Amino acid sequence: MTMEAQLQALLDKQAITEVLQRYSRTLDWLDDEGQAGCFWPDAQIDYGFFTGSAADFIPVVMQIERASQRRWHFLSTPSIALDGPDRASVESYGFATGIRKTEDGTWSGGLYGGRYLDEFEKKDGEWRIASRRYIMDWKLPLDDQPSNEPNPDFPLPVLQIIASGHPDYRVM
Repeated sequence: MTMEAQLQALLDKQAITEVLQRYSRTLDWLDDEGQAGCFWPDAQIDYGFFTGSAADFIPVVMQIERASQRRWHFLSTPSIALDGPDRASVESYGFATGIRKTEDGTWSGGLYGGRYLDEFEKKDGEWRIASRRYIMDWKLPLDDQPSNEPNPDFPLPVLQIIASGHPDYRVM
């Protein structure tokens, strides 16, 4: 493989990695437009509870995320196999949380572990997800989570994102 081809492979892998990072950030900050930009609109999505196009998936997943008052998504370093100049197979492991205020006033949620099986396509120089299958491997309850009120014994700020446009969000 030539040096130029090796450099292009590294650039392509970095671009794919940045799409996956943007996927997590835009879910957590409730950025609908940024989330949609991670997928080709006709991408086929299979999360079990949803099977269909990315264009139809984005409103569904963003509604689910808005039901949590705090959320956090983290993806591992992806394994990327370039299948040509404009196609790649990608696998990432992921953790996700969702925390909600319950009817009794306590805060709880779940920690989910799974994997993303993605196919990426590059069109007009841009990489995006062309198909995705999500597999959940496990779930753990997260009871007794901090409320939005400061705790004098452990005074760390708690981030609450309940709508798009949070003042701390930076488009990157």
